[in-house]
Amino acid sequence: MAALTISPIHTLAHEYMVVLSNERAASPHTLRAYQRELDAFADFLAKNYGAEFNVSNLEHPQIRAYLGTLYERGLSKPSVARALASIRSWCKWLARTGRVESNVASLVTTPKLPKHLPRVPTIEQMNGVVEHIDDEIAAWPARDTVIFELLYGCGIRNAELVGIDLGDIHWANEAILVRGKGRKQRYVPLGDAAALALREYLPERGVKLAAAQKNCEALLLNLYLRGTGRLTTRSVGRIVKHVAILRGLSADVHPHTLRHAFGTHMLEEGADLRAIQELLGHERLSTTQRYTQLTNSQLEKVYDRTHPRAH
Repeated sequence: MAALTISPIHTLAHEYMVVLSNERAASPHTLRAYQRELDAFADFLAKNYGAEFNVSNLEHPQIRAYLGTLYERGLSKPSVARALASIRSWCKWLARTGRVESNVASLVTTPKLPKHLPRVPTIEQMNGVVEHIDDEIAAWPARDTVIFELLYGCGIRNAELVGIDLGDIHWANEAILVRGKGRKQRYVPLGDAAALALREYLPERGVKLAAAQKNCEALLLNLYLRGTGRLTTRSVGRIVKHVAILRGLSADVHPHTLRHAFGTHMLEEGADLRAIQELLGHERLSTTQRYTQLTNSQLEKVYDRTHPRAH
């Protein structure tokens, strides 16, 4: 099938991608996803309403029709919801910049999604993994222990983890500077266990760099110092899954599971929800409140134990 020519609607989609990249500092993953979704929507409009389709004529039934084609292709509700989220964001920008009168995509209802709560390992399970990363299960035990201590002990994202440089560790303040989504920065506490793991890893890191006669600011190095030497998010994912499986955790464990475990376990131990929000770098408290769904049994026990009308 011949490729569609670049239409005005494609041009506006590409303009928005520039805004996402330059002004909002969206991650490469987000940019690729939005580019894919908006290009597909622009293709649909150009094919069904003409290559010269004017965005001012865009109406919510056309968006619904597009989502219908996604269902016909067999896409799941979460996939359709992601497509709609991209279109909504684009339409919001179109309205804000005066290309259209209003965000017509806001009139389209998001597909109702099943609530899948992430399965989180218990505190005992996590301690059992983090405290037993050795030569039998890890290619570089000291480094991989740091990975687990920072993902679980600090609750940071995978991308934040691999972005940490040596200078971001503030030993005097017992904190680490992490760079979150949209270039936002925050400090997270450096706990005793994480600090100990770092002190055991850093000399090995220095020896490896000296032997290779290389310099690298990245805290976490890949095993053979390939490329810049910095460990990638993909490699962290493989390491986490490998170690977790060999220590008896579920095969669906990934770096974000450890972040969920951080928030869940802190809540279970009595931490304030807003404090957890700050530590996780969530913009909205509603995002953090998802963890309350994971601890209903814990809350029920607290209620039964403490409320005078529970007895």
